[in-house]
Amino acid sequence: MGIGAAAGVAAVGGVALTAQASGDASASSSSASGSLVFDPDAYTELTTTVTDTEGTDHEVTYHFWKAITYVAKPVDAIYQSLNVSAPVTIDGTAVDASDAPILFANSVGGYMPSSVANATGIGGGGMGGGMGGGTPSGAPSGSASAAATAPGANGNTNATGGALSTNQLLALAAGYVVVEPGARGRTLKNSAGEYYGVAPAAIVDLKAAVRYVRANKGRIPGNTDRIVSAGTSAGGALSSLLGASGDSPLYDEYLEEIGAADASDAIFATGAWCPITDLEHADGAYEWNWGSSATGSGSKVDQTVSTQLRARFAEYQASLKLEGLNGFGTLNARNYDEYLVKQYLEPSATTYLAALPDSERATYLDAHTFITWKNGRASFSWADFLTHVGARKKTAPAFDAFDLSTGENNLFGKGTTVSRHFTAYSLKSDTTGLTSKRLDSDIPELLRLMNPMYFLVEKANPNRTKHWWIRLGAKDSDTSHTVSANLAAAAHTLGDDVSHLYYWDQGHGANTDAGDFIEWIAKVTGHRTKTRK
Repeated sequence: MGIGAAAGVAAVGGVALTAQASGDASASSSSASGSLVFDPDAYTELTTTVTDTEGTDHEVTYHFWKAITYVAKPVDAIYQSLNVSAPVTIDGTAVDASDAPILFANSVGGYMPSSVANATGIGGGGMGGGMGGGTPSGAPSGSASAAATAPGANGNTNATGGALSTNQLLALAAGYVVVEPGARGRTLKNSAGEYYGVAPAAIVDLKAAVRYVRANKGRIPGNTDRIVSAGTSAGGALSSLLGASGDSPLYDEYLEEIGAADASDAIFATGAWCPITDLEHADGAYEWNWGSSATGSGSKVDQTVSTQLRARFAEYQASLKLEGLNGFGTLNARNYDEYLVKQYLEPSATTYLAALPDSERATYLDAHTFITWKNGRASFSWADFLTHVGARKKTAPAFDAFDLSTGENNLFGKGTTVSRHFTAYSLKSDTTGLTSKRLDSDIPELLRLMNPMYFLVEKANPNRTKHWWIRLGAKDSDTSHTVSANLAAAAHTLGDDVSHLYYWDQGHGANTDAGDFIEWIAKVTGHRTKTRK
């Protein structure tokens, strides 16, 4: 949701947010061109009204820094820039945000490009199809193209717009600083037909943005040692990756190439909603979860393919040797359904039903007879849950398509090659006429660079975040439920603080407890909002 000169009301994640912005320019906005030094005086003063989760309006006056280029050698400054919002007064009381947590909220969806360049206030960033608006500053030779023919550009994008504006607005009203970074995405293409936003561009850009913030400690508002990332879908995957891979040397050459600041890119905490990640194993995980479910047309996917992919998932899951939360034991393909039901799904349904008035609960249970409600708790089987969700969202394979048609195939494109396979299984079954029998040699490295599990399981990163907020809609069939559950289990196994819950009857991109997330930030960072006398 953009907050501009006109008043608007949006219902985001079940929270009504009313925003009214008025410009009182104390200084012109600046991109600090040619410098990685933040200018604390280059802000515009704005006022907005935020309705909290209890329905109370709060008037927030804040300083807004727009479209600051965060690298010294940008490939495309339209996307490689960030906005900063810092509260000045809340409900007429002056606040001191100099030591406040920093919410680092990306708006990436579908691994598409995202930009904050046209935002007129907090929450105004969003995805773009790749259009650079002519020749952007620092863009590759020629103008950027929308690349509308890129796979998934108008289909399998998993795009929800990244971190929901609810988070940013509520964070501002709580006295936090909000940083909204743009990032390159997979559909960006120059006049030579070269894709310059494919993997690992997005995570490299977000790391560079974190480095910019941390390099400007004492100049930029907020506590640069208390950065909390947030993102949804592909943005959730990138938020998870940002948290897991802090200060990993694997990214150094990419960061040096774009002139990132010489600072740490480690963050303090991670917020991830329905993360679309672990892509090299995502097809098998999807078939394990949704293989028996029909498509929207009522037909079943190729069951031979589905069975083969499920077998691959079983091998992968066994190799992880992850322990489930609450002493469940080692997770494998045979017990994962029981784990999901007991750890996440039944508690989610119980929370939902317990909050309903008695009459509404009775009506819901009459309409959903697969649920047994006894002693204030819901119970049901995995099979009945799958029937309740209904049709699967995607075909098989869901991510590395045999015909190279998905957004993820485009994510792993290279140069003028729009799409590539990233799993040996799909390459072997390619239907586009490829004759190669092996994946391109750079694919294994790219998969490591794009997968948080590498930094949590294969090679535990000591500089990872130690605090995780992970959320998923129970009806989300854009990915497998095992993806976020494995992420949570991996972090938990390392001793990290993990909060992972499901939203009952919610789909992809849901965020129904945004207020709790804001409170969680205060808890894990130890922050108390300071007022000025």
